[in-house]
Amino acid sequence: MWNERYAAKEYIYGTEPNTFLAENAGMLHGPVLSLAEGEGRNSVYLASLGLKVLGVDSSEVGLAKAQALAQSKGVEIQTLVADLAEFEPEPGAYGAVISIFAHLPSVIRNRLYPLVERSLKPGGLILLEAYSEDQLGRDTGGPKDLDLLMTPAKITQGFPNCEPVLLREQVREVREGSYHTGEAAVVQFIRRKKI
Repeated sequence: MWNERYAAKEYIYGTEPNTFLAENAGMLHGPVLSLAEGEGRNSVYLASLGLKVLGVDSSEVGLAKAQALAQSKGVEIQTLVADLAEFEPEPGAYGAVISIFAHLPSVIRNRLYPLVERSLKPGGLILLEAYSEDQLGRDTGGPKDLDLLMTPAKITQGFPNCEPVLLREQVREVREGSYHTGEAAVVQFIRRKKI
């Protein structure tokens, strides 16, 4: 499905970074792992700040567009085609992991999140934004399955060895290409791995 969706000539989620990520990018240290990177907007932005970034996605079409975007902006990113149901990030390798609108079934989250936590260096950050369960009745993006939508509890339980930095649910205006546009209910989450 994602190869088909990303085959569009346009960047369907735009080329500008997620605003929550951009607002908090100054807190991040590299290398950065970006989960479900898609067409590259977030990795390319972080690379423009001088961070080393690995964008992981199951779509080779999306990641090819990510590399083209990086080249057009004069930056370098690393990309890896991988299914997050099977992906195992390297332990202790990352200063930050970002997850921007990466909506995964609970069975995958329950396997992946402990591996993500393990992949962080001491003091490393996990930064996540996702549609909340309150998004279900809205037509402004996101999945139509409660299991794929997030709550603070769902996210928090995945990162027990990280200390809270920020956690909030809110309704905000999202303008990210043709697929994420309009008033949206989101969860925003930042935690720091204990030193």
